[in-house]
Amino acid sequence: MSKKNIILLYGGKSTEHEISIRSARNIAKAANTSLFEIMPIGIAKNGSWYLKTMSELNSEDVVLQNDHLLTLTPGSTDQKIINVKSQKSIGRIDVAFPIVHGTNGEDGTLQGLLKTMQIPFVGPGVIGSALCIDKDVAKRLMNEAGITNAPFLSYHKSERNQITFEKAVNSLGLPMYIKPPNLGSSVGISKVTSKKEFDTAVDHAFLFDQKIIIEKNIVGREIECAVLGNSNPKASLVGEVVTVSDNHDFYSYEAKYIDAQGSKTVIPAELSIDLKKSIQTIAVKTYQTLSCEGMARVDVFVTQDDEIIVNEVNTLPGFTDISMYPQLWEASGINYTDLITELLMLAIERFDNENENLTQLNV
Repeated sequence: MSKKNIILLYGGKSTEHEISIRSARNIAKAANTSLFEIMPIGIAKNGSWYLKTMSELNSEDVVLQNDHLLTLTPGSTDQKIINVKSQKSIGRIDVAFPIVHGTNGEDGTLQGLLKTMQIPFVGPGVIGSALCIDKDVAKRLMNEAGITNAPFLSYHKSERNQITFEKAVNSLGLPMYIKPPNLGSSVGISKVTSKKEFDTAVDHAFLFDQKIIIEKNIVGREIECAVLGNSNPKASLVGEVVTVSDNHDFYSYEAKYIDAQGSKTVIPAELSIDLKKSIQTIAVKTYQTLSCEGMARVDVFVTQDDEIIVNEVNTLPGFTDISMYPQLWEASGINYTDLITELLMLAIERFDNENENLTQLNV
């Protein structure tokens, strides 16, 4: 069997641009080279696409301009992506692995483009990606499905004058968290304990999004579960995130990516067997409720009374050296290389299944 050509998409117009590059490096390094030929494509911060070498992927801290600017040709069968300078196709594309975190990457935007280009891709489709990136909408759907999550308030930027500290405290108490609902990696999140912090946090969150959510503080252990699959998803062992540095009182961006001692992961989490099974069941139910396919990581809180409260769902979880998703599957018996292979095969499976759908009526 000939190798399948994989385009590895990374970078992007997002606050998570640099994290995406770190994930892409790990995926390229771990991919099974006997099965797949990796073609790195970096998306610059201005949105331009560039064909990259492995050397560029491994050396660039941000996606830099080069002589291989790319353009796209929807509808083409064998010339889907063209090098602008040479006017030649980059070659056959069998499947895409988009590891573009955050806005314009895991919000359905890139997924819609790849679907229009008729390129199979790893991870949830347009609907699942869009639902999960928007924590406001996701929480409303979870409530409809009876999936417990943190009480919250939601405001659009046009409602800024309606957002008051007193109203939030009456509804949610203190402390509370204020966040932009359409970002990941804890970007823009603030823990609020006073009116002064409240006003600053609201304005800070609005720098990153057109709406914000204000969430009740949940006192509990932070547990994560990886889910894998299309129509019959499976859950991994569960792991716990423990913030260990005195400099962090929650799992912030700094605790995740900047402070090497800011947090640690414990896999498997030290919980009862029944509680672990319940978390896995809720993770799969949440995954299906939010129309996920391919992969996602479901994050929950476990309270002192063993109540399970879903925090959020990450549809393109990180693949950095410290990322929980691949660690959870490693502990569950699927190593990094085999995980990437399975994700790519799931993408092709879904693409083939969708192509069985009728697209025109025989009149």
